[in-house]
Amino acid sequence: MPNQYKGSCLCGAVTYSADVEPRYQFNCHCRDCQKATGGGYAPIAFFQQSELNIQGELHYFESLGSSGKSIRRAFCPNCGSQMFGLPELVPDMISIRAGTLDDPNMYQPKAEIFVSHANEWDVLNPNISHFEEMMKKR
Repeated sequence: MPNQYKGSCLCGAVTYSADVEPRYQFNCHCRDCQKATGGGYAPIAFFQQSELNIQGELHYFESLGSSGKSIRRAFCPNCGSQMFGLPELVPDMISIRAGTLDDPNMYQPKAEIFVSHANEWDVLNPNISHFEEMMKKR
């Protein structure tokens, strides 16, 4: 059985778990992710929505992504922790922010995306794939 992915917001009011491995794991350096996280990138792991069990109240902020489609970002209304992303581009998927995992070392990014937006002070992982923009489907 795979490891259980569990996490929560800063105050613990929102929790989640999944009994499967993420479908995708990558660091997104787009300007939206930089602004939303306040950091150089967003460390993101994607699951099918049906694979993630979420407990607690969430609030949402919606914006347009570089695809021209909306992205709903879910956050805890108590502490403000950004928890999940719901991109219209892949409507059956949900992303978690790796920093919310109880064991953040479970996150194993496979790629760096939107590296054309990476800041000069950001250090890209040389051991994984780099994409100037979004990853291309195979």
